[in-house]
Amino acid sequence: MSTRRPPAPLLDAALVAVALLDVWVHADASEPLRLVCALVAAFVLLLRRRLPRLTFLLTLPAVLLSDSVFAALAALYTLASLTRGRTLLVVCAVAFTFSDLVSLPSPGFDFSAPSTFIAMGYTAATAAAPVFLGQLVQARRDLSLRLAEISRARDHERQLTAQTVLARERTTLAREMHDVVAHQVSLIAVRAGALQVGSRDTDVRQAAATIRKLSVQTLEELRHMVSVLRTAGGDPVELVPQPSLADLRRLVDNSGIETELRTDLPDGLPPPVQRAVYRTVQEALTNVRKHAPGATAVVRIRHEHATVRVTVTNSPPTRPALSLPGAHHGLVGLRQRAELLGGTVTCGPTPDGGYRLSFALPVTGTR
Repeated sequence: MSTRRPPAPLLDAALVAVALLDVWVHADASEPLRLVCALVAAFVLLLRRRLPRLTFLLTLPAVLLSDSVFAALAALYTLASLTRGRTLLVVCAVAFTFSDLVSLPSPGFDFSAPSTFIAMGYTAATAAAPVFLGQLVQARRDLSLRLAEISRARDHERQLTAQTVLARERTTLAREMHDVVAHQVSLIAVRAGALQVGSRDTDVRQAAATIRKLSVQTLEELRHMVSVLRTAGGDPVELVPQPSLADLRRLVDNSGIETELRTDLPDGLPPPVQRAVYRTVQEALTNVRKHAPGATAVVRIRHEHATVRVTVTNSPPTRPALSLPGAHHGLVGLRQRAELLGGTVTCGPTPDGGYRLSFALPVTGTR
């Protein structure tokens, strides 16, 4: 748990107070020059954050002329915590060491005496302590900044992940809207159009025209919604509930098309494969209703050499197709689904004027 630091002005005032105490202990009023230098060194600590180098230089005379060294050590610590120049710190530590040994105006050291080197080592260690402490504080501050940057980067990564998931959900929702909602609305429009053309009752024809008009408008709005949702992109994330092969018969029976269903698929196909087969048949029958009114269809689903093959073939239309809006996302969605599962989709007209859609998908893990 991080502790809260005291305010900077309060800390500076405390340092000045300790430095003045050091002056009171070591300075002599009978020596005004030394007293003034010591007092200047004490009060100049108020500038240590903004001008750390100048502050240290202004504290050196007090070290040279008196024994009041606390202000110089505090200035040296501040300089070490704010600068990255190692050479400058070494020079400042050496300057403090020799200033403390010289003690002007009467130098009191003799290099021929062993005690001089002992005193020099002690003074150098005293100067090195605030330097190392300041560098340690600087390293801790840099580490805190790096940790804050890492935390911000992780937050940004989480936001990107959430946006990616949302994009995938939008794309999947667009696909499901086209496969399910548009499928049902297009069936309503086709049935209403047939009722409008075939009925002799004026009221029924008007009601059918209204239903068809609303259905067409709904399909157009769905097309715009699907286009907006598809702009997000991303890999599909399946929604629930999802259809399976057990729902094929109901799909064919409710398609409004005379359809023959032939299937010999084994049990235990993976759910993604079952959904892909269902969506392929659904899209093919939807296209038959929209583009080949009155046509019949044959749905052939078989399992050959570890491959599921779906073929939907329709006969030529027997009456003109109704003009229904379409965004042409159906076949695109089928191809995307097939590519994700390692399969292929092919389609094209038949020689007799009909149309054939084929879907091939490799299957593993059946039981």
